[in-house]
Amino acid sequence: MVGLVLEGGTFRPIYSAGIMDAFLKAGIYLPYCVGVSAGITDGVSYISRQPERNLEILRRFRHDKRYIGFRNFIGSKSLFGLDFAYDELPNQLVPFDWDTYRRYEGKVLVGVTNALTGEGEFFDGQDLDASCTMLRATCAIPLLFPPITINGTPYYDGGLVNPIPFQKALDDGCDKLIIILTRPDDYRKTLSAGTKLAARRMKKRFPSLEKILLTRHESYNAAVESCRRLEKEGRALIFRPEYPLDSMEKDVRQIEKNYRMGFSLAERRMAEVQAFLQEN
Repeated sequence: MVGLVLEGGTFRPIYSAGIMDAFLKAGIYLPYCVGVSAGITDGVSYISRQPERNLEILRRFRHDKRYIGFRNFIGSKSLFGLDFAYDELPNQLVPFDWDTYRRYEGKVLVGVTNALTGEGEFFDGQDLDASCTMLRATCAIPLLFPPITINGTPYYDGGLVNPIPFQKALDDGCDKLIIILTRPDDYRKTLSAGTKLAARRMKKRFPSLEKILLTRHESYNAAVESCRRLEKEGRALIFRPEYPLDSMEKDVRQIEKNYRMGFSLAERRMAEVQAFLQEN
């Protein structure tokens, strides 16, 4: 079984959406999809077979203060308007095709981080509710989001523990992976001042998150190296952007360019993808 693995990155995965839309155009519908943060949030539109849906959302709402803006901290305690982004958008403004999504016969998994234990967990995407609660949880970046409570447990961004959830796919029986990264090949994560601040703020309420945040750069770089090894072994096909992407990109023209880069790259590599899928 070939699995699709999706890295997050706020607005960076619009590049990943371009790749997935090229897959849809070519009739490639993978039986397994796992991701974290905005990677899987964009990925559900691949599962629902809605090309350009993610691009339409950013075209129309990137500068809408209901979608993203500091005023949202008043009501949502978040940079994003949570009810707007995860309820009004998918259920009214840019409708999500729930029926097609529910008919997906494969497995879709949404990675989250348990704020109490500091461990990574994965929710069954087929249990996604109308308010997209698990997608709120997987995107809940500390300081920019509040913890999202599911069944009495607070959760944060799945990328804190599993930035590239390839191991989950392998553990679930995938023998080959298509991995979509949102950083260029030469990128190496370092410990930023913002992450240090988040660690200090989390320490009192969720002490298990402090070490995770302070060592996140190390776990990310190790995950990238593991993906490289899988690629060398012929067990993974990796897509990477050709240039650095801005996680909080404001220029809608650049956002569209990033999407087109992903789409064009996938089309150029389509013969390689098809051969990878057909190999035993």
